Amino acid sequence: MKILNDPARLLGIRRGIEKESLRVQPNGALALTPHPLALGSALTHPNITTDFCESQPELITGVHAGVQDCLDELTQVHQFTYRALRDAGDEMLWAASMPCGLPVDEAIPLGYYGSSNIGRAKTVYRMGLGHRYGRRMQTISGIHYNWSLPGVSSEQYFGLIRNFRRHAFLLLYLLGASPAVCSTFVAGRAHELQVLKGNTLYMPHGTSLRMGRLGYQSDAQASLAVSYNSLEGYAASLQDALTRAWPAYEAIGIQDAQGEYKQLATSLLQIENEFYGTIRPKRVIHAGERPLHALRERGVEYVEVRLLDLNPFEPVGISAQTLRLLDVFLLHCLHSDSPPDSPQEIADMAENQQRTAARGREPGLTLRRAGQEVLLTEWADELLHAFAPMAQALDAAHGSGDYSAALNAAKTTLQQPSLLPSARVLEAMAASHDNSYVRFVRVQSLQTQQTLLGLPWSLEEQARFEAMAQASLQAQKEIEAADTMPFEAFRQNYVSPARLGLSSGSGVA
Repeated sequence: MKILNDPARLLGIRRGIEKESLRVQPNGALALTPHPLALGSALTHPNITTDFCESQPELITGVHAGVQDCLDELTQVHQFTYRALRDAGDEMLWAASMPCGLPVDEAIPLGYYGSSNIGRAKTVYRMGLGHRYGRRMQTISGIHYNWSLPGVSSEQYFGLIRNFRRHAFLLLYLLGASPAVCSTFVAGRAHELQVLKGNTLYMPHGTSLRMGRLGYQSDAQASLAVSYNSLEGYAASLQDALTRAWPAYEAIGIQDAQGEYKQLATSLLQIENEFYGTIRPKRVIHAGERPLHALRERGVEYVEVRLLDLNPFEPVGISAQTLRLLDVFLLHCLHSDSPPDSPQEIADMAENQQRTAARGREPGLTLRRAGQEVLLTEWADELLHAFAPMAQALDAAHGSGDYSAALNAAKTTLQQPSLLPSARVLEAMAASHDNSYVRFVRVQSLQTQQTLLGLPWSLEEQARFEAMAQASLQAQKEIEAADTMPFEAFRQNYVSPARLGLSSGSGVA
């Protein structure tokens, strides 16, 4: 692939961001109020929805050619959201990935999407996630980065994905910002965390607890040995997980004795989105289409990077410098040779992820590579130096030095680990917040709120977002009015194995 010698193609990179966070009370406790009506319908709004729980807004940008344009839209969506929260009361958005003080599991309110079949299915799916993994685990928030380059085949995207998984430790190390957590998150669960002080638990050299054993992990999904050697193989693995009954989930059942739904299905995965990974191959789906069917029919359209922590020091959780580093990283993954993965390498990658998440800044930490133990810092240094041609090509295409500057900043943090976000979090907690995680994030959240409310905001922008909110509420009403199928028939049709190869009905995500 001669990508680096084709500036026009490099300028064709497209990107979008999805950013989750929690609505919290001024004291740092989870807000248990419904999704604010002023934000519109979580079912149909193009920019503002909820993730797992009603208290977890997800703010979404459109597709952008420019890094700054993408961040500008994300900032605007934040500005509107903060104004709605201010007008409704005193809630704010939690500025970190690991959650605030949490109530008991059952008190965490599931996302609500109205009375339509598709809306009910979304809530039942989340009910199932709660039964399978616990609701607290689902309150972890992150940032997803959607990325594409013109002229890339499905085969080439899978090559990118294999290399991404091999080298994902580097992003966890450089960008991880969740080394500590409030003890309410792990109440009643076994864990390896150490007590820092009071209700704050941590790993002394941790980088991203969100991506470690405390995060989106389960014994059931650990049994999935998904290969990324081809679209066909990946699709077959997912089809198996979506159709294979899992005894523990069969024991939960579909409905309780009162007829209330407990989950969408008893298979290992209810739907495709339940499969947790650091990166996903994606395709925009048609109305009613299953994601797996879309991939099989039309191939990979873009990749979704899923391992990014919220950076509590950035007003919208991520910086332009980070986005440019991701562009360089992904371009390197695409441009480099990518041999097939093997069961042993898949196991090694999982181990490397766990080591980096829990102990990434530990001096002398080694990772597994090709049957050998290698220093994390040595491997990271090799990669960063290999990124130089990608940064230079992107700079040449854009007529700037921004990409090389992002790469040089990454090299600096590799040489000075105290500059890593995870280290900065612990240092700030110790210096100014009596080693309290909740106090630190609460202050950062208040500062973020003030920063975003202080930015210029026109009456025209306010009116545009209010109109979008109203239009989304109307769209939800129309969907609800059009429903004729009983919900159980809708559910059975949606989870039918035949739907993984046919297109009908309505989609759930």
